[in-house]
Amino acid sequence: MNAHQQPTGSAYFISPETAKVESHTLSVLVTNEPGVLARVIGLFSGRGYNIESLTVSETEHESHLSRITIVTNGTPTVLEQIKAQLERIVPVHRVVDLTVRAGQLGQERPIEREVALIKVAGTGEGRAEVLRLADAFQAKVVDATVGHFIFEITGKSSKIDQFVAVVKPLGLIEVCRTGIAAMNRGPQGM
Repeated sequence: MNAHQQPTGSAYFISPETAKVESHTLSVLVTNEPGVLARVIGLFSGRGYNIESLTVSETEHESHLSRITIVTNGTPTVLEQIKAQLERIVPVHRVVDLTVRAGQLGQERPIEREVALIKVAGTGEGRAEVLRLADAFQAKVVDATVGHFIFEITGKSSKIDQFVAVVKPLGLIEVCRTGIAAMNRGPQGM
């Protein structure tokens, strides 16, 4: 493939090569009904968009509304296309690019948090070191035996990544992450 030829099959290549790829957090309010999540995900996979993180839960029980939080990457043009295409899906009530909204509010990023459960071996001399690191990262012990610990840690994704990296040599067994939950600062809702 020469320098002027663009790959096909992915929307990442529809923007000029000079456009910078950015990470954005989108919040999508949808009717909580069967098949909605599949349609949203189908939009991403069908157009070659990537999802870095995905969370969904019913947030307004009386109205049967769910909030989907998606972290994705793309050029500004691609991100606008994603937002516009999401807005056209029938059970979607609202789409907000929380990253853009944060910028409009004079903030760098929206508030983003993730929860993880992390199982680590805890025997011998390493047991005290694992507990010391957990304390330093404000990870809570939610289960403990003579052979392992399960920690719950909440924070930015980078904090969880760092905790996983420091306990890995001590006997990391398993990691389960929720994905990012996000909202903007200020008195306004979505």
